[in-house]
Amino acid sequence: MTFTTHTIDREKLKRLADVAVKVGLNLQPGQELVMTAPVEALPLVREITEAAYEAGASLVTPLLSDDEVTLARYRSGTSDGFDTAPGWLYEGMAQAFEKGAARLAIKGDDPALLAGRNPDHVGRAAKAMSAASRPALNHIANFRINWNIVSWPGLAWARQVFPHLAPEAAQAALADAIFKASRVDQGGAVEAWRAHNATLAERAAWLNGNRFDALHYTGPGTDLTIGLADGHAWVGGETEARNGVICTPNIPTEEVFTTPHAERADGYVRATKPLSYQGTLIEEIEVRFEGGRITEARAASGENVFRTLLDNDEGARRLGEVALVPHRSPISDTGLLFYNTLFDENAASHIALGQCYAECFEDKTLSKEEVAQRGGNSSIIHVDWMIGSAEIDIDGITADGTRVPVMRSGGWAQG
Repeated sequence: MTFTTHTIDREKLKRLADVAVKVGLNLQPGQELVMTAPVEALPLVREITEAAYEAGASLVTPLLSDDEVTLARYRSGTSDGFDTAPGWLYEGMAQAFEKGAARLAIKGDDPALLAGRNPDHVGRAAKAMSAASRPALNHIANFRINWNIVSWPGLAWARQVFPHLAPEAAQAALADAIFKASRVDQGGAVEAWRAHNATLAERAAWLNGNRFDALHYTGPGTDLTIGLADGHAWVGGETEARNGVICTPNIPTEEVFTTPHAERADGYVRATKPLSYQGTLIEEIEVRFEGGRITEARAASGENVFRTLLDNDEGARRLGEVALVPHRSPISDTGLLFYNTLFDENAASHIALGQCYAECFEDKTLSKEEVAQRGGNSSIIHVDWMIGSAEIDIDGITADGTRVPVMRSGGWAQG
């Protein structure tokens, strides 16, 4: 198999691998690494594998996927088969995590891969996959392990972001955008990430110091109040996993985030960017919350897939994360729509439906039952979508009703 890589700066690719291992994972000597990636990203897989072994990894196990293999299922698979997912695979991954393995995911798939495919099949396959992956997802959502996500400039993805460029030029342009957003476009990338993580920690500390009880969002199509979980904690950038390893889960990241209360979201909100979910582009989402639950939902495109997403389980209609991102972030400043949640969520404030992060509490040792008692949501899914823009204002509301400006016109109100 050959790869179109001569348009991609190999030195910057090595830097990305170095950041993924040293900053993203903070991989420990003797630790195993389980890595998933599209087969097209094999050059980055190789660089990360090399960096991981240099850092002392005991074993690196890559699991590769392929778009054509995925499409073959939708072209020729039986209808009954779309309720099937490889639970055995995720049970094996969960066993590896229980024994101390780290987790790294490389994203770079075609965001429109399943566009035009039978939406019932797409929705059922996604639901089956969400249920099957729960054993592994629990380790990630509860921060039991150190984990990280980085991206590869997939050719189909690049052509969607840069439709007016020739394929190789589009891939080169996307690679440059990924490298810049990931802070590996220049030397000293590891040091740059340490400085950036310190800035995010300052933002989280300010939010934690205010002890807001709720956030109120206002703007075009949006008037939404989100209550925050009891004893919640804001985190951003690097965080300490329950295994004691300090890691930076998302490369890139511009967010500070926490756990909302599953029963305290009321009002309506309009998405400010499309959501790319399981190969389907869902555009112009609008929902209404009552008592923490989505009671009305629509989308201009991909609505059937979105509704199937909401029907995964009871927790799928409730919030598991609320994240604040300044509109003038480096990713937003590119002016690009990446059609990729990892990037687009770091261009705008966002919320996530589904599973909450147990890490986002002052007490990091809470049981599943204790997290639920404090308002943390539980679900087989965790799906982020963007609700921030230059037209959105956010106020923090304290327990006594005092309102404090948090964001104005999409930017931090407190300097």
